[in-house]
Amino acid sequence: MSLIDFEARLCRLNSPTALPLAAGYLWNKRMMIHMNARGYATAQFMQPEPSKYARAQILEQKHFMLPEQGTYAHHPGRFFYLKDRDSGDLRSAPYEPVRSAWDRFAFEAKPESIGWVLEQNGLRLELELSLPVDEAVELWELRLINGEAPRRLSLYPAFPLGLMSWMSQSAAYDPGLNAIVGDCVTPYQKVADYFKNKDLKDKVFLLSEQTPVAFETRQRPFEGEGGLHHPDALIADRLANGISRYENPIAALQFDHDLSPGETVTHRFLFGPAFDHAEIQRVKDTWLSAEGFERARTEYAAYMAQGRGSINIDFGDNHLTYFVNTWLPRQVYYHGDTNRLTTDPQTRNFLQDALGNVYVRPESSRATLLKALSQQHANGSMPDGITLYDGAELKYINQVPHTDHCVWLPMLLEAYLDETGDYAVLDETVTDQETGQSKTVRDRVSWAMQWLIEKVDQRGLSFIEQGDWNDPMNMVGWKGKGVSGWLTIATAYGLKLWAQILTRDGRDPTLFEAAIEQFRDAANTHLWDGDWYGRGITDDGVIFGVKADGEGRIYLNPQSFALMAGLAGNGKKTLMIKAIEEQLETPYGVEMIAPAYTHMREDVGRLTQKFPGVAENGSVYNHAAAFYIYSLYQVGEGDKAFELLRKMLVGPDEADYLRRGQMPVFVPNYYRGAHRQFPDASGRSSHLFNTGTASWIYRSVIEGLFGLKGCREGLRISPQLPSQWPQARITRCFRGAVFDIDIRSHDTAAKTTVTCPTATVDGDLVSGFEAGKTYKIEVVTPRR
Repeated sequence: MSLIDFEARLCRLNSPTALPLAAGYLWNKRMMIHMNARGYATAQFMQPEPSKYARAQILEQKHFMLPEQGTYAHHPGRFFYLKDRDSGDLRSAPYEPVRSAWDRFAFEAKPESIGWVLEQNGLRLELELSLPVDEAVELWELRLINGEAPRRLSLYPAFPLGLMSWMSQSAAYDPGLNAIVGDCVTPYQKVADYFKNKDLKDKVFLLSEQTPVAFETRQRPFEGEGGLHHPDALIADRLANGISRYENPIAALQFDHDLSPGETVTHRFLFGPAFDHAEIQRVKDTWLSAEGFERARTEYAAYMAQGRGSINIDFGDNHLTYFVNTWLPRQVYYHGDTNRLTTDPQTRNFLQDALGNVYVRPESSRATLLKALSQQHANGSMPDGITLYDGAELKYINQVPHTDHCVWLPMLLEAYLDETGDYAVLDETVTDQETGQSKTVRDRVSWAMQWLIEKVDQRGLSFIEQGDWNDPMNMVGWKGKGVSGWLTIATAYGLKLWAQILTRDGRDPTLFEAAIEQFRDAANTHLWDGDWYGRGITDDGVIFGVKADGEGRIYLNPQSFALMAGLAGNGKKTLMIKAIEEQLETPYGVEMIAPAYTHMREDVGRLTQKFPGVAENGSVYNHAAAFYIYSLYQVGEGDKAFELLRKMLVGPDEADYLRRGQMPVFVPNYYRGAHRQFPDASGRSSHLFNTGTASWIYRSVIEGLFGLKGCREGLRISPQLPSQWPQARITRCFRGAVFDIDIRSHDTAAKTTVTCPTATVDGDLVSGFEAGKTYKIEVVTPRR
């Protein structure tokens, strides 16, 4: 049996131990859950700020000493214990916390659900987690399917609720609701916070369709000396019906079944947060039935279908095909649909997630652009974060000044305009919240770019303040003098895109074209180090990210954006790519920095305090790697781009799955790096699916690999298939039309030719098509 079975709409893991952190995720507008194959979960919902309803056993922030409250190493989980009342055999589904082996274990991640199939001695247990479209509640369905022998079984769903509050926490069984209801008071100190907290959903419930024979709500007596691994409470015939009073609660129910041969029993449970009992009753009435679950599945499938993406590919690499057709656009859709479930997304993330969503739901990307511009500052700059509702506050990193947010505007606009042809958006009037002034989108983006032009030092290099795209690079310019080499180059790229947009719109780009040359000259004069561009210059005038540095001598981002911006002619391009190959490429992708820092460098910042090879300090940081892949396609280096793109994706061989530790259902934020320093750990996945990587990789596949890039006049087709591909077939949805494209490489082809008998073709440009129609296109490219 293979470790992982990967299909278009299913990824199945057949071992609970080989990839202990493997997980899938589900979301809707109100919540997200990251569900581990072994039964651990991280879930949050919006009210409107992100909140947990099943918590860790200690508060995640600083708190008072709490000697009454036990603190444990447990992570919140969704556990289902199963006891054979005759043999005493105890096991748990999905796998934790008993960790008894099953004859068969299968963890199944699907676009619309997460499930398990477990078998033991003729007994089959099927478990499925799903979500409704517009409700913060988990829907759990469990089926016990008996074999040929009669069985006497006890089933115990047991969901630890964690330390809910140091002020007040309790739990009890409510027979009227047929539910365990946990209750707490969100901790606060300031009187004003009392009024802010009054409407919070401080209750959590576990609703059952069937009536239990017993329950337990006290975690400590439930565990006893056996812990969650072998709870004392399960030794007895019945749970103790205990009531939790200011102690860590657990939602545990008991059901006894005497199963005849061939008998099946089905349980349905709801788990989630609520404001009061009336809301719990409403949720129960809405969803807790076979009909309710089926309606939720149907509606959720339709919801997921809205994010199915704009291309469907078919070629020999099935693993890549499945990922590109289903799982990658799903991840793009998640980001564009939820804003990563925060109320103040970083402006750069807000705009880049919308960039990917251009190819999935372009109308949503348009709304994102207008929302962002409505919060433009009076000086033309963009805020560090976008507040999504009245009263939302900028938090955490969004309280630290960064200087890069304006540069992402033309990148989003280029993608949106190329995909939709909606140049009317440039004339859309946006009123900003700060001054109440109304300006067109065109004027606001020009204003933002003008701010970038002016935000430079005497050399013409862009100030960095306390960070640019690289958040923890916080001490390069905190004294007001340090500059960002990457932002200088990225500004040249942003100005290049904006000048092109203005030209296509019949406007004068002269001001911005002149500025492009100024930024290019500044970068080439002050940042070029002979083989690559430096990352920046500190407050004390020290250039870093250069050959003289023992650590952090080369950074990836400046090189990527130099290729995009056209700073590097063929000579420099060759040198940069060679340097990256030698110093940054690994078997698991391309690293962001090398060598990784091993100690604090106070003129660079806290990124140097991160462990070598972790996150921004020298990992295979996939967002940065995606920039590089996209840039390689921009300069015609298709083979190298595809090589690195393929390394970014997990699998398909078992050794790679084991090394990275995750399933191929998303691109993670990073893989462990510092490959040349600590090769034993390199390649491990961070398992975080919140990342701007998805947008840029989806764009690279569509516009780079397959060369299907829109423009104002129509669709340009200029593929860059890798040398080993003789052909590919793609279905591309574009402006309401469907293009069925057959691409073939021939040794005798001198140039790419595009043929379409039912549309107008001029070189690589297809135009004259109509929405609602399908067009067959043949493309012949020279073999590389």
